[in-house]
Amino acid sequence: MTEAAKLPQNWSYEATVEQIEATVARLEQGELPLAAVFEEFEQAVQQLRQCEDFLQARQEQADLLIETLEEGASG
Repeated sequence: MTEAAKLPQNWSYEATVEQIEATVARLEQGELPLAAVFEEFEQAVQQLRQCEDFLQARQEQADLLIETLEEGASG
């Protein structure tokens, strides 16, 4: 599965991190019913996975670019 297939359309790393931070703040307040805690936690885990997938794809892209530059410099 490609990265584009994993992430929702118009997905934003920064906006997702903000949503995760807001979720953590709500969970830390301790005022949510238990069922809502589990729902919010599950959603935050999914968002963290999206961020991880995004960062991993960008790291692979950067590694490929660096490799290409090194090959060009040594050739």
